[in-house]
Amino acid sequence: MTKKWPLWISGKWREAKTYEPLYNPHTNEEIAQIGQAEPGDAVEAIVEANAAFQKFRSYPAHARAKILAKVATIMEERSEECAQLIAREAAKSIRNAREEMSRTIQTYRFAAEAAKSNFGEQIPMDASEGGENRFGFTIRTPIGVVTAITPFNFPFNLVAHKVGPAIAAGNSIVLKPAEQTPLSSLILAEMFQEAGLPEGVLNIIPGKGDVLSEALTTHPHVKKVTFTGSVEVGHIIQQQAGFRKLTLELGSNSPFIIDEGVDIDHIIERSVLGAFSYNGQVCISIQRIYVHQSIYTRFLERFVSRTKQLVMGSPFDEDTNITAVISKKSLERIQSWVDEAIKEGAHIECGGKAKGNVYTPTVLTNVNRNSKVFRFEIFGPVVCVFPFDTLDEAIKDANDSRYGLNSGIMTPSIDRAFYAANRLETGGVIINDIPTYRIDNMPYGGWKDSGVGREGIIYAMREMMEEKFISFKTN
Repeated sequence: MTKKWPLWISGKWREAKTYEPLYNPHTNEEIAQIGQAEPGDAVEAIVEANAAFQKFRSYPAHARAKILAKVATIMEERSEECAQLIAREAAKSIRNAREEMSRTIQTYRFAAEAAKSNFGEQIPMDASEGGENRFGFTIRTPIGVVTAITPFNFPFNLVAHKVGPAIAAGNSIVLKPAEQTPLSSLILAEMFQEAGLPEGVLNIIPGKGDVLSEALTTHPHVKKVTFTGSVEVGHIIQQQAGFRKLTLELGSNSPFIIDEGVDIDHIIERSVLGAFSYNGQVCISIQRIYVHQSIYTRFLERFVSRTKQLVMGSPFDEDTNITAVISKKSLERIQSWVDEAIKEGAHIECGGKAKGNVYTPTVLTNVNRNSKVFRFEIFGPVVCVFPFDTLDEAIKDANDSRYGLNSGIMTPSIDRAFYAANRLETGGVIINDIPTYRIDNMPYGGWKDSGVGREGIIYAMREMMEEKFISFKTN
């Protein structure tokens, strides 16, 4: 019999009225029964979080830092257990799952450091007439209850990017994990309790987004909403949240420009990794590759050849590269988009079909710019490759998107690198590496429909605080 997981509210497990089975995406086996929160549960969690905040806001920085550092230590001790959990509920390859755990531990350690680095600035009041004999400065104060809605693709680390800075800032938090990967969040209850986090500061309520969204975004105690997911849901949350502080991470279809003069031998492995890591189910996965005409044919041949070598199999096999996508619905959508692209003139260089719950890594050329595989975020193992003649042409095509999260350019020319960096319409430009590159202390966020606000521990922490100016008249 599979284990039942209730809700975690105010430091205690609370039985839910209903439970739903959670299935392994690769094998379809039932792995747990997950309590489904209702709007009343969300309200209770928010009220308890607000009560806890009234005390936690006065916790000294060093105490918050110790809790977060302790969580990192506990997580490190349980790292393999957590990686196995990711592989089971998200069908992420065990190698990728271990990499995620390594990053997650580091993320909580960054949060512990950030808790001790919260400071404002001095304002030179006498720079203005009438400012004589005045001392001005700013401080950052915790905002209150933060509600967080997280995605399935990095069920530990993207949760850490919301929970870590919220606690570092002195806030309380209500977390609604992805419906597909709730276990990676629920296990945090044990870790934070062991680390000494006061009751009510962290609350975890799995459930349906459309059922819980309104409570999580409109309750008067909620001061900040942070969401990672689709553009469509992000727009709904933005409308619901009103004047509350808001961070939205809404995905991308990241472009990667490979300029003339680049050594192909040095970029194939990274290009394949950027396109197909975790089956392309990464917000900054490479979806569009632009290759200078002079090296296009050689690149395409090498890229397709290496893609065909990727190993499809069980997430628990150490050699596996490609596993099942997260759901049958996602599999069907990917297939329909690829089929549409083919009807509109695209050529399949490799892949293009499903094998069980696994979608074969797919490379497309001659893609119509109006096809969904070009216009929207496919969130699957599919990449489109295009030749270009001039850098301006590649930049213009890369910018022809509703999204703007990360972009990348490989070039031996520093002038062309900065030229592209200044013109690419994305929140991050990765020079001489893939746009899929991310470390957990860098600012991370998008332009256009890729969202608003920034993550990266210090940056997220600032967005979870209020800045207050204080003027002190002397003499």
